Amino acid sequence: ARENTDACRLLDIGTGSGCIAISLDKRLPNAKVEAWDISEEALAIACTNNKELEAEVMFLQRDVLSDDWEKTPSFDVIVSNPPYVTEAEKSEMDANVLDWEPELALFVPDDDPLRFYRRIADLGRELLLPGGRLYFEINQAYGLETAHMLEMNQYRDVRVIKDIFGKDRIVTANR
Repeated sequence: ARENTDACRLLDIGTGSGCIAISLDKRLPNAKVEAWDISEEALAIACTNNKELEAEVMFLQRDVLSDDWEKTPSFDVIVSNPPYVTEAEKSEMDANVLDWEPELALFVPDDDPLRFYRRIADLGRELLLPGGRLYFEINQAYGLETAHMLEMNQYRDVRVIKDIFGKDRIVTANR
């Protein structure tokens, strides 16, 4: 029998189609999952997926780069797979990704590849409960930089995790 370790509040920032948030909701039935995206179109798809898959994620339209909502510490976990492909990397991308993913969901300026990670780390200090955990999918080229940025923002137990191809893919840290 599963214990109540999954009775927590999770936030997915930049949810897109909602696949991560919905998967978490289905896997952790006692968790309360909230998901944000700036794109109205993405949220419409996410809401359809939520209904079709009989999940209970709460979706909200939010621009994480702005400051126009009240922030209270209320999440145990924040996950994010934010835009992280630099404009310079665009030519190396597979056509199937470029054909199906909106540019807003993919690209960051060459001179600021960690822009969303920095902002979400800042938000994490305001939104995560004590001991809360942050999980990022990252650009393999910026694993160490992302980890260092989190350490400089007083996150603890920062780890870079490799994917099945041995490339830096996830960074996780405790608040």
